[in-house]
Amino acid sequence: MTRVFVTAMARTPFGKFRGMLSGSDSIDLGAALLNELLRRDGGGQAVDIVYGGSGLLGGNYLTSLRQMLIRSSLPNDTVSLAVDRACCTGMTAVSAGASHIKAGSGAKAMIAGVESLSTTPVLMSRGNDRRIASITATDPLLLSGLISPKTIAQYTSEEALKYGVSREMQDDWAFASHQKYFEGLDLGVHEGQLFAPPHLALPDPLDEGPRSNSDRAKLARLPTVNGSSTITAGNAPGLSDGAAGMVLMEAAAMAADGIEPLCEILDWVQVAGDIQEGTSVPQWALSRLIRRNDLKLEDIALFEINEAFAATPLVSMRLLAEDLGVDEAALHSRTNVYGGSVAIGHPLGASGVRVVMQAISILRQRGGGLALCAICGGFGQGEAVLIRV
Repeated sequence: MTRVFVTAMARTPFGKFRGMLSGSDSIDLGAALLNELLRRDGGGQAVDIVYGGSGLLGGNYLTSLRQMLIRSSLPNDTVSLAVDRACCTGMTAVSAGASHIKAGSGAKAMIAGVESLSTTPVLMSRGNDRRIASITATDPLLLSGLISPKTIAQYTSEEALKYGVSREMQDDWAFASHQKYFEGLDLGVHEGQLFAPPHLALPDPLDEGPRSNSDRAKLARLPTVNGSSTITAGNAPGLSDGAAGMVLMEAAAMAADGIEPLCEILDWVQVAGDIQEGTSVPQWALSRLIRRNDLKLEDIALFEINEAFAATPLVSMRLLAEDLGVDEAALHSRTNVYGGSVAIGHPLGASGVRVVMQAISILRQRGGGLALCAICGGFGQGEAVLIRV
């Protein structure tokens, strides 16, 4: 049976909207990431294929992943395949790379999830050229769609309240996300992940979003946004820029190159549901992997659930606890133990890779174990990956 391992990983620090990475577009960030992965790779085996992409507008360019590859030091004859699953994009790329190797199609795949929301353009409709002033502008950063009458914040808020997850609980989780991030930083959880893109002057490549002085009382006073009843700028991640990636290898090729793995990718799943379900989708994916691999809660050392909103892990853990017949607090104690996207930021295409990387780093510090990583994506999509260190 073919086994798939992560042999290298890297990410840029995640920047705030119009912050430290705003001078770079997705092509710049993606090329820098691919070059850093090549530097960390250390093996003689050539890369068969690159999977990845951006969560919004394909990185603003025609076949942006291909352009990232051409800008990098990878040979131009390296094949690339872009993924379009909104926030699931990066994790789906990991699954696609693992599937490529499991199927015997190659021995090495590179993964690249990239987002530059700071450089996402405003779109202008051509309008009616027979009418004066007919041009209209649309901002893609509103993350809207033609298929849903509600904003993502609206239906997220409604789903959270449906499952008894209050505004206060969401604010508590958001506050803790910042605190836990700095606990992990002090323990060196992010060491070995972060790199400074060489074309940027970043003297200290650290994530720009986390706040060591986050104030719980201030979070409670923030107004709700985008027509929601619980979502605020404090309990949701801000718009972000960043890139995250990894190298996957087949066991025999890895051994031939004398490379020690960081973790093994054991299983993965994609799910989809109603277009206005988001916070519950990670639970569906997690439950499917747990049952398929005959796991119990005590088998799983760690859960990483992307904080698209603070409500997302809260709802998914509540439903998972019910599904498994376990205490909800037991899940809380194993989930996002060193913070998540509410603190770190959420560059849409990169976050799915980042949560897997964070799980790898934590398990390696703790001496190993199993971790389940999950993420939701726009209009009812979801993904989960099972790893072992």
